[in-house]
Amino acid sequence: MCGVIGVAGLNNVAELVYLGLYALQHRGQESAGIVAVDADGIARGHRGMGLVPDVFTPRVLSELPGDLAVGHTRYSTAGSSALLNAQPSLVHYHAGPLALSHNGNLTNAEPLRDDLVRRGSIFQSSSDAEVLVHLIARSEGKTPEDQIIDALQQVEGAYTLILTIGRTMYGIVDPRGFRPLVLAELNGGWVLASETCAMDIIGARPVRELEPGEWIKIEDGKVIDLPPLPLKEPHRCVFELIYFSRPDSIVFGTSVDLVRRELGRQLAREHPAPGADCVFSVPDSANAMALGFAEQSGIKLEHGLIRNHYVGRTFINPGQASRTEKVRIKFNPVREVMQGQRIVVVDDSLVRGTTSTALVRMIREAGAREVHMRLASPPITGPCYYGIDTPTREELIAATLSIEEIRQQLGVDTLGYLSLDGVLAAAGNAEGRFCHACFSGKYPTEIPQGYAKLQHHREDALMVETDLIHTRQ
Repeated sequence: MCGVIGVAGLNNVAELVYLGLYALQHRGQESAGIVAVDADGIARGHRGMGLVPDVFTPRVLSELPGDLAVGHTRYSTAGSSALLNAQPSLVHYHAGPLALSHNGNLTNAEPLRDDLVRRGSIFQSSSDAEVLVHLIARSEGKTPEDQIIDALQQVEGAYTLILTIGRTMYGIVDPRGFRPLVLAELNGGWVLASETCAMDIIGARPVRELEPGEWIKIEDGKVIDLPPLPLKEPHRCVFELIYFSRPDSIVFGTSVDLVRRELGRQLAREHPAPGADCVFSVPDSANAMALGFAEQSGIKLEHGLIRNHYVGRTFINPGQASRTEKVRIKFNPVREVMQGQRIVVVDDSLVRGTTSTALVRMIREAGAREVHMRLASPPITGPCYYGIDTPTREELIAATLSIEEIRQQLGVDTLGYLSLDGVLAAAGNAEGRFCHACFSGKYPTEIPQGYAKLQHHREDALMVETDLIHTRQ
C-alpha cells in the first residue's frame, strides 16, 4: 500500500505535495519522494528512507522548483525496503523526463521483468513500478499516450498511477479499480491523490474520484479525458474501508468513518457481548467501529488504550521483528478502566496475530476480569496480491488455525469475527463491486504459480546486492 499525489499548474508545488504526503503518511512509512518539473521541463527529485518530515527539510523543498510535481510515500509489497525502490521513479525519456508514482501490485511483474532482461533491459530496483517504466520506454507507439496504453495492456493486477512526461501529468486507475484516486481543483490548478484527506490539508476542492479504467491528462491547465482502458468487472479493495484509508476521507464514493461505524453496529448484532462492562477500540483505525458497537449494544464506550502517535502503524512496518518491537511501545493501558472489568476489545482485523496477542497480555496484566475480542472483518485466510503485505498463507493466523485455536492463542474469553455479508452490507455493496479475496479466496485475476516465492527470492537477491554496495562504500 502506498500514497500517491500529483499537483499541476500551481507555484511552489513541491511544498503542496509535501503537505499532501504528510496527510497520506498512514499509507506508507518506509520511504518518501518528490519529483518537480519547472517551466523549462527540467525535472528534479529527492527520495529518502523514513517519514515524510524526516526526508524533506525546508532546504530540500527549496531545491525542487516548478509548477508540476508528483510524490509518493511507500510501504513495500513488491520489492524490498531499500532506497533503490523508493519512488517516484525518474528516468530520461525521449518526450521529456518521466516520473512515475505507483500504488498497487502487478501480479505478472516477474515474467515481464524476466522477458525485459532477456531483451537487454537493465533494472536498478526490485519494484514493479520499474517494469512499467521499461515497458513504456520500449513501446513502439507513436505518442506517449500510445506507449502508456501499450504498457498497460501487458500488465495485470492493481495499479493506480500518477506520472509526468515532460510537462504533462497523467492519472490512471486499473480497469478493476482496486485502489482509489481523486481529482481536485485548487486556485486554477489541479491535484490528484490517493485520498481526499490529502486535498483537505492543502485546501483543494474534490471534483470526482476516477472510475475503474479511467485515465486523464492534465496539460496547459486543462483536464482532458482519455479513452478508458478496456473495462473489467470492478473490484474495489474493501480493506481500504476497513483499515487503510483515513476515517476523514471519502473513498469509493463513501465516508470511511460512516462505513466503520456501521461495521461496528453489524459486529454487535452478530457477536453481542452480554454482561460486558465496557467496550473500547484498538486505536486508531478501529475507533469508529467501537463507537458503532457501543451504540448498537448499549455497552459503555471507554478509552482503554492510549496510543503513542509517534510510533507508526505496526501492520505496515516491514518485517515481523519490527512489528513486535513497536507493539511494546505503541499502546499503554488505562488501568482504572480495566481493573476488575469485563471488557470488549474491538479491532478492525487480525492478520498475523502479533499485535493482538501482545495487547491481550497487556490488558490482562492491567487487571481485566474478562477479555472479549471482536473483529470488524472476517478471518483473513488468503494472501493479497494487489498491494497489501500478506504474501504467504503461513503468515496469516486464520489460514492455519481454527477460530477456537486463535481464541486460545490470543488468550481471550470469547472471539467474534464479522461475517463477509456483514462487511459488504456496511460498505453498501449493492452491485458486488468489492474485492474480498483475502477473506473469500475469490481472486479477480489469475495469480502466477509460485508468485510469492518468486517475490521473496527477488527481494532477498536485491538486499544482498544492496548490502554489498554499502560495504564497498
